[in-house]
Amino acid sequence: MGPGTGMAPKRVLSALLLAALACNVAHAKFSRYSFPEGFVFGTGSASYQYEGAYKEGGKGPSIWDTFSHIPGKIKNNDTGDVAEDFYHRYKEDVKLLKDMNMDAFRFSIAWTRILPTGSLSGGVNKEGVAFYNNLINEVIANGLKPFVTLFHWDTPQALETKYQGFLSENIIKDYVDFAEVCFREFGDRVKFWTTFNEPWTYASQGYGTGAHAPGRCSPFISRSCTPGDSGREPYVVTHHILLAHARAVRLYQAKYQPSQRGQIGLTAVSHWFVPTTDSAADKRAVQRSLDFMYGWFLDPIVRGEYPGTMRAYLGGRLPRFTAEEAVMVKGSYDFIGVNYYTSYFTSDRPAPANALAQSYDGDIRANTSGFRDGVSVGEPEFVPIFFNSPAGLRELLLYTARRYNNPVIYVTENGIAEENSPRIPLSEALKDGHRIKFHSQHLQFVNHAIKNGVNVKGYFTWTFMDCFEWGDGYLDRFGLIFIDRLNGLKRYRKQSSKWVESFLRRKKTHY
Repeated sequence: MGPGTGMAPKRVLSALLLAALACNVAHAKFSRYSFPEGFVFGTGSASYQYEGAYKEGGKGPSIWDTFSHIPGKIKNNDTGDVAEDFYHRYKEDVKLLKDMNMDAFRFSIAWTRILPTGSLSGGVNKEGVAFYNNLINEVIANGLKPFVTLFHWDTPQALETKYQGFLSENIIKDYVDFAEVCFREFGDRVKFWTTFNEPWTYASQGYGTGAHAPGRCSPFISRSCTPGDSGREPYVVTHHILLAHARAVRLYQAKYQPSQRGQIGLTAVSHWFVPTTDSAADKRAVQRSLDFMYGWFLDPIVRGEYPGTMRAYLGGRLPRFTAEEAVMVKGSYDFIGVNYYTSYFTSDRPAPANALAQSYDGDIRANTSGFRDGVSVGEPEFVPIFFNSPAGLRELLLYTARRYNNPVIYVTENGIAEENSPRIPLSEALKDGHRIKFHSQHLQFVNHAIKNGVNVKGYFTWTFMDCFEWGDGYLDRFGLIFIDRLNGLKRYRKQSSKWVESFLRRKKTHY
């Protein structure tokens, strides 16, 4: 559907209502029992951000191993070489999850820990398979459900070198081969699979701005990136991701799901957008912003084609699905993962005058800001691009239900950061009342969405432990657990982890 769908977003709820909701939470003893029976509470991680051991256990290099070692690409020249050393410490870390009364643990599998060269022809790494078998068994032994992501941005470097990774359709077969190894080896115990995490971020930052691996962008954007075409490459990469996703899902559904009885989906990320004015132009800019970030992925898997706005504005730069591909892509999900962090005010912006300077950001033809007339859309956070706007999550969930036939949804990421600095004493680093408030308020709005009929089945915080946050390195701390990077990566529980433990405490059963 195009801009004229009659689905203009609602206004973000007022600060007064937000305060009232927070007050209601406190008085109503808001807890896991405020949610439907079976609702899943968990927290998340990703292989490159957590595991470390980047040259151990037969693992091959990924594009993030390469990218993070290029001077100046990551703040403080940080890398994920050691990360949280989760590869060696997963048993003690899983125990922390159990201590917090979590239901589930979301983690990703490093493609090159399973297939070091990215392809079956390079052999399956038995040590990598053993590591994930041990991790999955440990998660289950501690009473948690594993939610496994197959791809969290760490494309095998060998495939990037061989045929430019996701810029080539050759990646589809190699990805599906990798996925099948995982289904075969782990699917008897893993019942929740995500094919791709936030492909929007991977495509827009890796091939649009160049801020993420593999660091490609147009010289009109930056002279420090690998030369690319930011007006074309993000769309090509996304197209191949969607085809790889659909083929993996169809393989799983045909060959493994009947006996393993798991579920499979894709995780998309979106901001919520609020029109800066009541003008029709700004409302259309809101719809374009949603389409170019969210609909870019959900329209194909729900409807079999890209959003009408994208098809109208991009012309030949947007790849098209063949009739056979459209059938394969449409309906290729059992659930949808939704990652949400912030809301923005949005206004109309004219198309770029110079066609040579075409880029993904320019294509949206929208200006976004956290402020309107000096008033912020939500409380500004430490990460300057984020604003604490819990009502936006509810609006995004309602929008998803309206526009995409009320699918099963898991909120797979939601979190807030604070600064990581050696100047901060440990006693202060463990005080994160802002995170308690953040999750309490967001959960309240998730609860409201459920009561309004949205089919939300779970909520995962981002993230389990403070970790490598991509371009920001270790500057941002999103975790429930503090990692003392100056003292052997010792783990400490923050106040928020104690709040989670209390919030998720189960009632004693009396016989």
